[in-house]
Amino acid sequence: MNATAQPGVSRRAEALKERVYVTFTGLAVVLALASHSEALAPGAAATTLAITVVGTLLAVFVADLVSHLAVHAKTPTRSELSHMARVSFGAFGAIVFPLIFIAVAALGRWSIETALRASTLALVVSLVLIGYLAVRRVKMAWWQRLIALGAECVLGAAVVGLELLAHG
Repeated sequence: MNATAQPGVSRRAEALKERVYVTFTGLAVVLALASHSEALAPGAAATTLAITVVGTLLAVFVADLVSHLAVHAKTPTRSELSHMARVSFGAFGAIVFPLIFIAVAALGRWSIETALRASTLALVVSLVLIGYLAVRRVKMAWWQRLIALGAECVLGAAVVGLELLAHG
């Protein structure tokens, strides 16, 4: 890989990493909401999910800003600040489907339980797709890719299991 391609690759890696964080955050919130869904209104579910994710994204943005200040000993340029904001807040897209599913419940088409179950499935599928994107271009044998994807699935399942244990 040449030196000019590196910034684009690094930026994609940052965006992918933030999307993974937000997807796991969304999954934790959806699982917690599902454990108390019998008394949950769709509006409250959507608000809780959106506020938690926006709070996480603000924390990521602040962490990027603080680390930039610490490493470079200067404030970021307008371009650097814009990049930080795009990477941080662009990850909000990870919860679009859960918010749509909750909206379907708010319209009375689904129960909130169904919407949260569909949201869980969508977030897990998203993590699998992110894992696939991470290994698809890596130069390795197909069976090594399969092992890498399997390891990602096991680690993802462990995270989901821990989240269920925490909210169970």
